[in-house]
Amino acid sequence: MQVTSPAFKQNARGALADVQLQKALGNVRAGFIDKRRKAMDALPEFDRLRDEAKAIKDHALASLDLYLEAYETKVKASGGHVHWAATAEDARGIILDICRAVGARTVTKGKSMITEEIELNDFLEGNGIRPVETDLGEYIIQLRGEHPSHIIAPAVHLNKEQVEEDFRRVHDHLPVARDLSEPESLLAEARRVLRAQYFEADVGITGANFLVAETGTSMIVTNEGNGDLTQVLPRVHVVVASIEKIVPTLNDAAQILRVLARSATGQDMSVYTTLSTGPRQEGDPDGPEEYHVVLLDNGRSSMLGTEFQDMLRCIRCGACMNHCPVYHTVGGHAYGWVYPGPMGAVLTPSLIGVDKSGHLPNASTFCGRCEAVCPMRIPLPRMMRHWREREFERGLNPATQRWGLGFWAFFARRPSLYRLGASIGIPLLSLFGRRKGSFGTLPLAGGWTKHRDLPSPQGRTFLQQWRDRDTLRQEART
Repeated sequence: MQVTSPAFKQNARGALADVQLQKALGNVRAGFIDKRRKAMDALPEFDRLRDEAKAIKDHALASLDLYLEAYETKVKASGGHVHWAATAEDARGIILDICRAVGARTVTKGKSMITEEIELNDFLEGNGIRPVETDLGEYIIQLRGEHPSHIIAPAVHLNKEQVEEDFRRVHDHLPVARDLSEPESLLAEARRVLRAQYFEADVGITGANFLVAETGTSMIVTNEGNGDLTQVLPRVHVVVASIEKIVPTLNDAAQILRVLARSATGQDMSVYTTLSTGPRQEGDPDGPEEYHVVLLDNGRSSMLGTEFQDMLRCIRCGACMNHCPVYHTVGGHAYGWVYPGPMGAVLTPSLIGVDKSGHLPNASTFCGRCEAVCPMRIPLPRMMRHWREREFERGLNPATQRWGLGFWAFFARRPSLYRLGASIGIPLLSLFGRRKGSFGTLPLAGGWTKHRDLPSPQGRTFLQQWRDRDTLRQEART
């Protein structure tokens, strides 16, 4: 996947001008925000569950090495194999070796952001192996040659007319007269095509929402059942997960599940919660002959013990982007890599470097909605500020920004000059903005006033009001 995060501003401008995208993004409120609110209101202990979920993940991260070793031991005891991948390249090589060992020609995939991160599909195709996405949204964007625009609703940027056009283009068996105008008919068509792929596949690859150290179990939640078929029908099941997905016990996983679906889709629970522990055992009616787990680091261990460690609590529910005014405006593709929205604005610089993705932590109003709705209480705005600091320290942001901040800092370190400048500047700005109460255009603030009015100052400066308030307090005491 080509990283276009450095072109975020250009991407955003294109998204703002995309009429179809803007219409599709309008569905986010009804599809996610309102449902989450109803689910949360129906569970009085929701905030207490968030606190407990946070504590579980904090505990697991504090002893991550021990729990990963315990997990490996349990997987091996069940007859499975664990592979450690330090980088995306390592993970791709491991998966290719597994596929080649069984002569795989077709691979079915359950939805996995990690396989997006390591660019697995393009790699497999380049080595003669055909990957087939089985999640409906992922299948649609695979047909289009795109990448997910949302971590739980990959095709949220599309409408049903576009999907019908893609099905008619790719599914050459379709009669011209067949009606595909309704979502149900599109779903039935996708199901008919994908059912055959499950039986043809030699290897099934899934992600994992949780890895349970207690039992060596991987757990995946879906609403379509594709995760089950991807795991059970092929001869080989490969789980690809990042190291922070570990939780100590099944009870811990069950606890976090109570906030996951409610935060993601407004459901009490996802339709399918599938647990897999090793290959098929004697007497089992189904299951894979081989079971492999690929554990990916890819920069995560370097986040431990830093100001970005809290990001490793993320359970990929998508609530932060569902409530983000910036995501609502530009969608997911504008962020230019795998992870969009506020969580992407923190995770992407951690994984590919702030030099390639410095625009992302700056693409925030700092309204705080992302932190307010996060089921794991991740302080996303604080970490975005840390990335802004890193960017500034390395001189990566535009020179005009650095000069502007330097100019402000000169006065901020000299209170008398600051007060003098404010006492002169504020009345002048108030005078210019008096007619409408706001500025339609303003020198040095064109980036703001191009798309919105900037309110003009009203009344006295903050420092003047603060001084008056102190004077009143003193008078009251005497």
